[in-house]
Parts: sequence; C-alpha cells; structure tokens
Amino acid sequence: MQENLYDKRGVSASKSDVHKAISSMSKGLFPKAFCKILPDFAAGDPDWCNIMHADTAGTKSVLAYLYWRETGDLSIWKDLAIDALVMNLDDLACVGCTDNIIISSTIGRNKKLISGEVLEALISGTQEFLDTMSAFGVNVQHSGGETADVGDVVRTLDVGISAFARIKRSDLIVNDIQTGDVVVGFASYGQPSYLNKYNSGIGCNGLTSARHDVLSKYYLENFPESVDPNLSPEVVYCGPHRLTDTVNYSGQDYKVGDLLLSPTLSYLPLLAEILPKYKSQINGIIHNSGGGLTKVLKFIGNKRVVKNNLIAVPPVFELIGSVTDANEMEQHQVFNMGQRLEIYINTEHAAEIIEIAQKFNIHAQVIGHVEDAQQAEVQVITKNGSYLYS
Repeated sequence: MQENLYDKRGVSASKSDVHKAISSMSKGLFPKAFCKILPDFAAGDPDWCNIMHADTAGTKSVLAYLYWRETGDLSIWKDLAIDALVMNLDDLACVGCTDNIIISSTIGRNKKLISGEVLEALISGTQEFLDTMSAFGVNVQHSGGETADVGDVVRTLDVGISAFARIKRSDLIVNDIQTGDVVVGFASYGQPSYLNKYNSGIGCNGLTSARHDVLSKYYLENFPESVDPNLSPEVVYCGPHRLTDTVNYSGQDYKVGDLLLSPTLSYLPLLAEILPKYKSQINGIIHNSGGGLTKVLKFIGNKRVVKNNLIAVPPVFELIGSVTDANEMEQHQVFNMGQRLEIYINTEHAAEIIEIAQKFNIHAQVIGHVEDAQQAEVQVITKNGSYLYS
C-alpha cells in the first residue's frame, strides 16, 4: 500500500496526526475561510481583521541542495525562496488579501554544508520576487527574520516564511461554496506573462515521495546527508533518474531537475485583478496545496464537487506517474496534477475570469461543478476512471 510507503519515508499524505493535534484550537472568526481569520488585535477596529500564516518550502530544499551540489548552480536557491513565499502569499490571496503584507523569513542551516553564498541567493531571490509582485500592485514588505546555524537539528537547510496582514472584513473571501457553482481551474504550469521561463507546475507538496520515486541510488551513495538515516534504504532513491537527465514528452525535451524544481507558481497578479471586480460573485477560492485536488473537502459541508473536465496533465506529473507505485487516485490526492488554483463561481461570470487569466497567459477552464450530497465529497473523473474522496 502506498500509504505505508509514505509512512516508511517519514511523511504523511493526509497529516492526520497534525490535524488531530490542532483539533481543539479555535478556527478563527470564519471557520470556512481558507486561512485563519483573527480579530483586529493590531488596532482593535471591529471593521478590520488580522491574518497570519506560516509555511516552508518543505523537503523541496533537499532537491535544491542536490541540484546545487551536482551542478554548482546557485540560482536554484532563488527559486526555492519563491516556493517558501508562494506557499504563504497565495494562501492569503484565497481569503482576499493581495496587498500590504508583511513577511519574515526563518532559515535553519547546517553551516558545514550550506555556504554563505546560498544564504545570499535565498535573500536576493526573495527580494527579486517581491519586486516583481510590486510591479503588479501586490505590495509585500520584508521585515527581516532569523538565520540560525542548527546543524544538530537540520541536516541541510530549512526555509520558512511567516506572513502577516491586516484587511477590512468587507474585503474578505470566506468560502461559502454553493450547489450549482462551477469550478474554474487555473493551470499550474506554463509561462504566465510575469515569469521569464517555463514553470512545470510542481509545488511543495508530495516532494519527499516524488524525490525518492524519480531519483536514483546515486544520491544515496554520494549525498547521504540528504536522507534521514533512520529510513530503510529500500524506500530511498528508488528511481531511474539523475537531476541532470533529459526526458522527452510530446516531442519536447525537459531536464529532470527543471521539472522537479520549478518554483511554486504564484497567482497573485491574476487574483489582484480578479478580486476587485468579482469578489461579490466568488463563493470560494482554493489553493490546491496539501491534499491536491481533494483540498476543497475541508470547506464544502454537505456538497459534492465533481471534477470531470480537468486541465491536461503536464510533463512533471507524467514523469512522476511513470515511476511511482502510487495509483492515479492517490496521485490526485497528493499533487495538483496541473491545476493549482480553483475559483467557485456562477456560470455567468466563469467565462469572464477565464478571459482575465488569458491576459496573463494562464490557461483556465471550467473543470467541474458542485452538487448536493449527504457529506463532503470530491469526485475526480479522468479518462482512466472515477475516484470518490470523502
């Protein structure tokens, strides 16, 4: 069973133990909001609220470490900085916050392995991304942070971001997904107008298993520090590839490292244009991070979301699918499979937000709809089968 393989690798697809640990905590002012919404502790204004969010680039930092050690390419760390940022900022955007955000970074490194040049690349990559977003009206201020040499705790590097914003309650998007809504999916791959290169569509979720399924024992033999020594060698680096290998999909060559290490695509410029015009028509926004295409389960109540017209699967997920033991049902629960952002809206306005996406060179389409049900369910229908999650 794949779930056992996840456990053997020290990770969890469902994070059930984490959810159990936090089950008694308050869910904030609006439990169905994508991020926890708090009263305005900053200024005490009842018309405003506070949002704080924290996340990391996860084990994608291990992939970046391997690529850097193998190629000497420091630019990969700039991409990793984007991963840590987007995992926070795009979650905030799902509750309507696309401006006036404060961030702080936390970097834990093993100084024996991670040089000062790496830190410089991470910091400059962070600022370059923030400058790009500012050009599209998304203003994020970097307040500094902490860089700690913690080799006894971190084997290579851990990169995290905390984000804080103060927003008017009237500007919030609180998920209230309705029967009859359509689901507009936005491609997680391609080259939006605000990027200078192709993005594969990979995010920061499921990278532990993707890394071990795709990459070969070469990395265990040459970079043992990239693996938890408590893991059995039978579940470590079981694949056929090195990061420098080239694979071909539909007549196009891709480097394995480029596919696995594309930074998580941000939709901030797109949402900054959509939200002022359509906030009152939008019933939900979901960022398909942990949980993949089942992420919406936490926010729908007694509804069934039927996803029967998915965006085409990009090469990175074809690559992972070709070497993993996980079946298609499991893959859709771990990865975004080509659509990382979903907006739940009425049919009338769906075409209009799809047109806005096209202006940014982001493919979008109606990928499904919402029905009544006895419990929260997601049904994913592909050419290979129909999969029901609850």
